[in-house]
Amino acid sequence: MDPVKVLIVDDSSFVRQVLTEMLSRDPSIIVVGAAPNPLVAREMIKALNPDVLTLDIEMPRMDGLQFLDKIMSLRPMPVVMISSLTQKGADTALRALEMGAVDYVAKPTIGLADGLAALAEEIIGKIKIAASARVRPLQGAKPAVPRISSGPSFNSSEKIIAVGASTGGVEALQQFLTAFPADAPAILVTQHMPAAFTESFAKRLDKCCLIGVCQAEDGERVLPGHAYIAPGGYHLELARNGANYTCRLNDQALVSGHRPSVDVLFRSVARAAGANAVGIILTGMGKDGAAGLLEMRRAGASTIGQDEASCVVYGMPKAAADCGAVQTELPLARIPGHALDLCQSMSARGVRV
Repeated sequence: MDPVKVLIVDDSSFVRQVLTEMLSRDPSIIVVGAAPNPLVAREMIKALNPDVLTLDIEMPRMDGLQFLDKIMSLRPMPVVMISSLTQKGADTALRALEMGAVDYVAKPTIGLADGLAALAEEIIGKIKIAASARVRPLQGAKPAVPRISSGPSFNSSEKIIAVGASTGGVEALQQFLTAFPADAPAILVTQHMPAAFTESFAKRLDKCCLIGVCQAEDGERVLPGHAYIAPGGYHLELARNGANYTCRLNDQALVSGHRPSVDVLFRSVARAAGANAVGIILTGMGKDGAAGLLEMRRAGASTIGQDEASCVVYGMPKAAADCGAVQTELPLARIPGHALDLCQSMSARGVRV
């Protein structure tokens, strides 16, 4: 396999030097150039044809988001954002992911050299994943997944949709959740994401969805017409409290390499909801969620995997399909409608907890 050609874009000469030295130590990566700003980077992209771009957000002359918009509109390519992570930075990084950046790494704000060195494995891993990602042009104002007109109402707390995602999931979940009508069944979501991001992510989704979207809180009742996002650093589980479903959070050990873990969510839904649930695994690297989705299927739930063509990274859905956890594989645009159809068919069959 040919080495991954990387172009670094950062206004700090020190950061450019540290990243160049770090990445060059990996024999499967070649740093083809380092640009101090997007205007220089634009010419270097034309001349050097990199496979992956690392991009800072705050830069002179043209900020990273403006440059990302031009890249994704005119010459889509895999981009890994490497930028400092303040609250404002988290909002901006989420915007970058919605625009099509494959992933992000939080640049340390103090002890920059040591901090970047400690992140070497994470940065190198995300660059390699990005090199194999499917990157598409920016969508226009029209959403990629059509919004579903309200059908039969789900004014009960019996039906549950559980969703897991990782790399590429920010963009996919935005498209997925905005498709649902206001009376959709309750939706629980685990997206691999650091703690600084999840509250902002939930608020951004809440503004563009007909359903209410929030960061899940421990003990919170799970209601139709709402989506609950697992907080970064906490596993999200579905629990029963009498006749009601509730969210349960814990900060126990990583599962499948993650906290929050999709496996933890899916296993809890298998126990608490059984055949009253639909499990959905979306784009992402690795295999988190595969074992849990299989448990959901064995408990009688319906299960859906995102197809390879519509995934940014066909890792988690492939692992789930390979172990027999996926009943139906669909492009992202068809998953919300199919999930609602499955919930409606549960009602028609009289499936109860």
